[in-house]
Amino acid sequence: MAVIELDHLHRSFTRRSGQGRRRGTTVMRAVDDITLRVETGEIVGWLGPNGAGKSTTIKMCTGILVPTSGSVRIVGLDPLGQRRHLARRIGVVFGQRTQLWWDLPLADSFELLHRIHRTGPADHRQHLGELVELLDIGPQLATPVRQLSLGQRMRGELIAALLHRPEVLFLDEPTIGLDVVSKHAVRAALLELRAVHGVTIVLTTHDLGDVKHLCDRVTVIDHGRIALDTTLEGLLARAGNRRRLVAVFDDGRAEVLCAPTVEGATAVSFDGPRATYDVDLSATSIPRVIERLGTFGLLADLSVEERDIEAVVHDLYTGPR
Repeated sequence: MAVIELDHLHRSFTRRSGQGRRRGTTVMRAVDDITLRVETGEIVGWLGPNGAGKSTTIKMCTGILVPTSGSVRIVGLDPLGQRRHLARRIGVVFGQRTQLWWDLPLADSFELLHRIHRTGPADHRQHLGELVELLDIGPQLATPVRQLSLGQRMRGELIAALLHRPEVLFLDEPTIGLDVVSKHAVRAALLELRAVHGVTIVLTTHDLGDVKHLCDRVTVIDHGRIALDTTLEGLLARAGNRRRLVAVFDDGRAEVLCAPTVEGATAVSFDGPRATYDVDLSATSIPRVIERLGTFGLLADLSVEERDIEAVVHDLYTGPR
């Protein structure tokens, strides 16, 4: 069953510019005809460069923004017309905004949210205890929110978004600025929530570690449109017939010795004696490229690497529009 249904979704903003008689308006399309389905229990990563339309799409899904045209249904509800009902069934975490009370102890924020959501006292205590243990935040419950580290606060934000047992969780840059320990805690908690409670999770992120460790599916949004919608395996398969060849020369700087292109291979970087080439195996072979590189100078070392997820996503961002 699809819990998120976006049909031909558009969102435009009007920008005013100039002064006096030269004053005019420009219409900017932040989201341009997005159609998408997300099934129950999926973890979907929405990727894209800054300004691509990811956060705008989340805000329309949660009722913060009104679509210019098209429709949104979240767990069968209209985020605009049924906002109060929807709020009981979704959780939202924005990486740069807080739903915690800044000067109160963390535990008091959870108690206030319990009253706002009108959850049963026994169920609240049990669920809060599970979440506190899962995210290892117990020692900080008596600490005012303003005194928490960023990682501790983000774990608190995640608990706040989950206290009322939402079916769908929207996360906008949930691990931005977090240390390694906090990132691990957040990722582990999200996987546990999906496994135990079947929570559907949509996250926007620039952290490709989040994508690799969490996502079943990746949707790349660029210029307000869906550039790619595939599984994580499908994303990595785009590396296909491409490899990275790293050559280290024994007798000089690589950028002086090497050509920027070799048949079927393009230089990615030169760093001292090290040259890195992107090799297209559909046009050439690794031995052939190595043979050509050997004509530039004496080779001290060679290595062949699979292209990682970061390289694949970089190509999607910087490729032809």
